Amino acid sequence: MSDPEFLAERFEQERPQLRRIAYRLLGTLDEADDAVQEAWIRLARTDDSAVENLGAWLTTVVSRVCLDMLRTRRSRREDFVGSWMPEPIVAIDGALSPEEEALIADGVGLALYVVLETLAPAERLAFVLHDMFALPFDEIAPIVGRSAEAARQLASRARRRVQGAAAVPDVELAEQKRVVETFLAAAREGDFDALLEMLDPGVTLRVDAGPGSPLAREPIVGAAEVLAEAKRWTALAPYSRAAIVNGVAGAVVGRPDGTVFTVVALTVGNGRINAIDFVVDPAKLARVRLQIA
Repeated sequence: MSDPEFLAERFEQERPQLRRIAYRLLGTLDEADDAVQEAWIRLARTDDSAVENLGAWLTTVVSRVCLDMLRTRRSRREDFVGSWMPEPIVAIDGALSPEEEALIADGVGLALYVVLETLAPAERLAFVLHDMFALPFDEIAPIVGRSAEAARQLASRARRRVQGAAAVPDVELAEQKRVVETFLAAAREGDFDALLEMLDPGVTLRVDAGPGSPLAREPIVGAAEVLAEAKRWTALAPYSRAAIVNGVAGAVVGRPDGTVFTVVALTVGNGRINAIDFVVDPAKLARVRLQIA
C-alpha cells in the first residue's frame, strides 16, 4: 500500500464505517469527522507496509481517538444541566442521504445515547464496539488498555445499565409514527386530556438545551408532571412536522419565522409514550431544516 493514491482510496473505502463508529461513540458529526480525520493523519505518517489489516488498524486508531475525546469531554461536563443527547439525524418525508442512513442503521434512538453518556468512557467504548459493531474482546482490550476478560466485564456492566435504563420502542416504525401524529394533532388542538391519555404513567421528559441555556432542566418523570412541562411547548405545535429522528419516530418543531426550535424523539412502548427527548441546543440543530407546508 505504499502508493499514496491507492492508500487514500483504501481509506475512503473505510471512511463510512469509521464515521459510523465515531458517531456512535461521540454523538456529534463534527467530533466524529475530527476523529476520522485524525486517523487519516496518523495513517499518512505511518509505515503502511507494517499494516496487515487496514480496516482493523483504522478502527483501533479511531476508537482510541474517540476514547481520549470522551475522557476530555467527561471532565468538562461537571456543571452541565439536563440530559446530554447526540446531534440528531433527522429525516422529514424520508429524505436521508446514504451517509446519514449508515449513521442511524439499527435505529439507535436518542434515549439510548442519554444512557451511553452516563457510562464511563471505557465502558461506552467496549459496549459500542462489541454490541453494536461485533468487535471481539481481544481486539477491544488493547484499545482500553485492559485484558480481554476485563474488556468483557466493561461491556457487561454497560449492557446492564443500558438494559435497565434505556427506553426502547416495542412497536414497528409505522405504529410509532401513528402515535406521534396523534400526539402532535392533540397538541395543536390543545387537547390536554388526550395528551395525558397517551403518556405512560412513568414517562420521562428530557431536555438537552446546551451549556448555560435558560431552557436547561433536569429530567421530569410522571405523566402529570410531563404534561405540565409539555404545555409550555404547545404554542409551537402548529409549526411542527413529524419526522424520523435517529431511526425512531419524532418531530421537528419550528418557530413562526421558519427556523428550527427543537427536535424531539418519542419512544413508544405498550401503546403509550414512555420517553420524550428534546434537543434544543442550537449547535446540534444547525444541520436540521424545516419546511412547514
